[in-house]
Amino acid sequence: MTKQRLGVLTSGGDCPGLNAVLRGVVLAAEKHGLEVVGFRDGFEGLLAPASSVLLDRTQIAGIAPRGGTILGTTNRGHFVAKVGAGEKAVVPADVIENSRRVLSDAGVLALIVVGGDGSMTTALQLQQAGINCIGVPKTIDNDLEATAMTFGFDSAANAVMDAVDRLHTTATSHNRAMVLEVMGRHAGWIALHGGVAGGAHVILIPEIPFDYDIIAEAVRRREARGVHGAIVVVAEGARPRDGQQMLHPTVSGEFRFGGMGEVVAREITARTGKETRCTILGHLQRGGAPTLLDRILGTRFGVKAVNLAVEGKFGSMVSYQNYQVRDVPIADAVNRLRLVPPDGEMVQTARDVEICFGD
Repeated sequence: MTKQRLGVLTSGGDCPGLNAVLRGVVLAAEKHGLEVVGFRDGFEGLLAPASSVLLDRTQIAGIAPRGGTILGTTNRGHFVAKVGAGEKAVVPADVIENSRRVLSDAGVLALIVVGGDGSMTTALQLQQAGINCIGVPKTIDNDLEATAMTFGFDSAANAVMDAVDRLHTTATSHNRAMVLEVMGRHAGWIALHGGVAGGAHVILIPEIPFDYDIIAEAVRRREARGVHGAIVVVAEGARPRDGQQMLHPTVSGEFRFGGMGEVVAREITARTGKETRCTILGHLQRGGAPTLLDRILGTRFGVKAVNLAVEGKFGSMVSYQNYQVRDVPIADAVNRLRLVPPDGEMVQTARDVEICFGD
């Protein structure tokens, strides 16, 4: 007798903890007597049935410590249902129908979608078309309103902390200001947490527009106290008070963020005369082994997704609230960014330890 099956895919940008989710899904499904079909390369795998793979204990053995995803992922292709902050695109009806046939032929009762806001927007459209979906939130930016934390964030923030730790020594050795540009298009959680943990002196985030003169004054104050070197952490989506974010058009029609770190470095030099260098951390924040927290959170999310499917709570997304893994409707989760409160406790803590936000 053929076992009932769940499908699973990983979509959008990769991040540490994805493999822990897949391991949790497979082991929890086995406990319920279910098989798991993995679809490669995100939603695109739904259009290429030959790319699917039956996931069992053999495939998921030892994958929890590994970064990335054994299924592969993409944020391009036929299913892109989000083209920018607050902008949605509709997945074509024929693409949805082709997916429905592939899932039906594979005997899949419900599809577990692991991804960020754009992936959840796509999952919602599939759910509304009658394809049973369960969402698992994933983003290193930690900017989904419907969950207090997403896996991948802790690993990314740790990468920033490690980079700041390393920059301290070279900054003081050469009496330089060192600028570190990190990810964070609309929300500054990575810059804030990584910067505070690493002991940065200036942190610039999208939620708090900054003034170059205030940053320069913070650097000069350190010099006046005889302290050599300064560390400035800049989220890629940060912007000056009277300026714009640094956006670069791509062939897909979207905009890529980046370059604000170099601008800040030039302005510090121009205003203070201090030699300033910029490091762009980039995709190093996405790679590498997940932290303990992300391995545990990913595992809990994967198990919860299977339990939601078994309970028939389709159209739900796993959510972490008050230290408990719960669920919310996917419809309530999409298009709602969780931003850093400029007057919140975390920002105030940073200010109390003399971190400047450029405002």
